[in-house]
Amino acid sequence: QVQLVESGGGLVQAGGSLRLSCAASRRSFSSYVLGWFRRAPGKEREFVAAMRWSGGTQYYADSVKGRFTISRDYAKNTVYLQMNSLKPEDTAVYYCAAGLRGGPTNQYEYDYWGQGTQVTVSS
Repeated sequence: QVQLVESGGGLVQAGGSLRLSCAASRRSFSSYVLGWFRRAPGKEREFVAAMRWSGGTQYYADSVKGRFTISRDYAKNTVYLQMNSLKPEDTAVYYCAAGLRGGPTNQYEYDYWGQGTQVTVSS
């Protein structure tokens, strides 16, 4: 079993930055894909960013490319989402997820989910 705990959400003005953290209970993620998803009010949950814990290619939704960066810290067993140049349309509950099956952009291929953290961007 894997437990994921997100933190770092909050209220920020448009153009500002936030860094989300996702601390994982599992000590070894070598074969896992770690992802961030979000659900805006009245919308379906959507892919934001993902990467393999072992490194390599990072994947981003077109809507966040160039503004958001996913990274991980081996020592802290934590994955981050650095969000810059935030826009009101980035307002959502953000979830981190972990899975073994690949398909980084497909939420149905993730096995473990955090509880979510609210990000609100004011105009």
